[in-house]
Amino acid sequence: MSDILLKVKNLQTWLGEGDRPVRAVDGVDLTIRKGETFALLGESGCGKSMTALSIMRLLPPAGRIKGGQVLLGKTSLLDLPEFAMREERGGRMAMIFQEPMTSLNPVMTIGQQIGEAVRIREGVDKESRDLRIIELLNSVGIPDPERRVGEYPHQLSGGMKQRVMIAMALAGRPELLIADEPTTALDVTIQAQVLNLLKTLQQQTGMAILLITHDLGVVAEVADRVAVMYAGQIIEVAESERFFRLPQHPYSQKLFQSLPDSNKRSQRLAVIQGSVPALNQIFTACRFMDRCHRAFGDCHTAPEWTALSDDEGVRCHLSEQPELLQSEVIQQESHQPIASGVGQAPLLDVEDLKVHFPIHKGVFKRTVGYVKAVDGVSLTIAPGKTLALVGESGCGKTTVGKGILQLVKPTEGRVTFETDELTTLSSRALRSRRSELQIIFQDPVASMNPRMLVSDIIEEGMKAQKIVRDSAQRRARVMELLEQVGLPADSASRYPHEFSGGQRQRICVARALAVDPKLIICDEPTSALDVSVQAQILNLLKSLQLSRGLAYLFITHNISVVAYLADEVAVMYLGRIVERGSVDLLLAEPKHPYTQALLSAVPVVESTSRRTVIRLEGDMPSPANPPTGCHFHPRCPIAMEQCRTAYPELRPLPDGRLVSCFKVEDGL
Repeated sequence: MSDILLKVKNLQTWLGEGDRPVRAVDGVDLTIRKGETFALLGESGCGKSMTALSIMRLLPPAGRIKGGQVLLGKTSLLDLPEFAMREERGGRMAMIFQEPMTSLNPVMTIGQQIGEAVRIREGVDKESRDLRIIELLNSVGIPDPERRVGEYPHQLSGGMKQRVMIAMALAGRPELLIADEPTTALDVTIQAQVLNLLKTLQQQTGMAILLITHDLGVVAEVADRVAVMYAGQIIEVAESERFFRLPQHPYSQKLFQSLPDSNKRSQRLAVIQGSVPALNQIFTACRFMDRCHRAFGDCHTAPEWTALSDDEGVRCHLSEQPELLQSEVIQQESHQPIASGVGQAPLLDVEDLKVHFPIHKGVFKRTVGYVKAVDGVSLTIAPGKTLALVGESGCGKTTVGKGILQLVKPTEGRVTFETDELTTLSSRALRSRRSELQIIFQDPVASMNPRMLVSDIIEEGMKAQKIVRDSAQRRARVMELLEQVGLPADSASRYPHEFSGGQRQRICVARALAVDPKLIICDEPTSALDVSVQAQILNLLKSLQLSRGLAYLFITHNISVVAYLADEVAVMYLGRIVERGSVDLLLAEPKHPYTQALLSAVPVVESTSRRTVIRLEGDMPSPANPPTGCHFHPRCPIAMEQCRTAYPELRPLPDGRLVSCFKVEDGL
């Protein structure tokens, strides 16, 4: 067809030499039309990024394309010599990588890096090149581009860095843009800006987009067609609307059942047991068979591709039995309700917490100002309850958690845990209470010693707190904890690098539980996990809360996780809480303009529940130099003169929530 821009046929990419190479891409077929957004969906390790790198011919040294065909228009990319491929790469096709900070050169200015791409593609003189740089920065919505060209990557926010990457990709006026997880590390407000930008640029230029992601909400927002990838193969292709209405493959169906939301609060989320199989083997059976809840005898032979229409198909034996192919209703096991914490004395009571970091300048390191990371936060958590703390990156959420645990010394304020005021305890007294307050960090890899066995990692807290003195008893306790978090007993004698991301996070949960805590601070524990692995961790946290009466401070920017897990929500902006209330009330009817914008920007799978996105202009101001008056007024769509001169107090409303906004106080 004349409108097909990219055609990939039986693409095979192997990694490594020897008898058992990793077949990372194993017979992938896909077509992308001019001007469409084609989403490639799947969990980590399924081969999505390797497919994109194969198309771009940017494989790692151990990688090689073993077979197949890649046509960009009428050009066979796999037959081009490298010097010719360079003209296509960055010209007719370009790629945005997942992590902009590692893709940008930290010692070159933004203008130099974009200018390099312009010079290679257009070969114009310096004056024309400078004009083109400004034009590109304007096209991706970067304010004050004349000033930004002289700045370095570290001076830009995450969203700004991603926009610079898009500007560099656009320098060659591409027909195809490959975006590899372009919004994974971004907050929902910045994510909404980037997705809207890509849509706008697509309409203006007519380029096609290959979007690689594991976020079903993002796919629902922007994709025209969807391909689901599993273990190196495409297992389903469908029009986006049909895919979200009626997924065909059992794997696709399980992904939807794994999504958390408020309607599933009393249920355990569906999980996909096991993990993606090792790809250093030749498969003779269905690759998903060992994890499939609908496997039967025919699955012991590898299924062929079944075309359901010109644009849709599925790789599953159930496709030969249409009456069995449709999604089935699975009754999930219910969580037993926990006793209400209403009326109980708070387990944790934080009052007017402030954490200010001094700014030093000059030879004598004089203090010239303060970064007000946390600037007067108050909150309470009852036993057995979960308070979610949400907000954009840089608002101070993690610093609140560290301030509560006294991992950073608060500047002012009180932190009362049960009957103890933690800020006044001596180091020795505080150490004795550490077992009751634990933290699960965002990155499990960085929070574990790679040279320690899992058993030693879990035992470490017990030894430090002298909870279990006998080594045999400690080992028995480790085995008990591993079983409790769903890991096999032989995990104790393995190292962290031998586990998947979800398994490593389970080890961190086991380590936190080893000292019998009453409160756990969970700092973005599921942000880097796939949907199915996220469901496992959320089920685990909820069941542990019900069986042990644990309280959680859950720090996140994932609103669907908040809806499933939290009892209360506190919304934070630039070091202060701007709205706080019960999860049902706050998510259903947010009052503060920032909360409204935050929730409107969340991509949703159900088309019936989509909101009109409230676009926030610019980025969060620096906590070292916050705006006068209400900190949110420079970005607020309903700001008035009073907002520019005074900061509104956090006041109670008749429905029980607390809101910091003059217009809400006035009933507007």
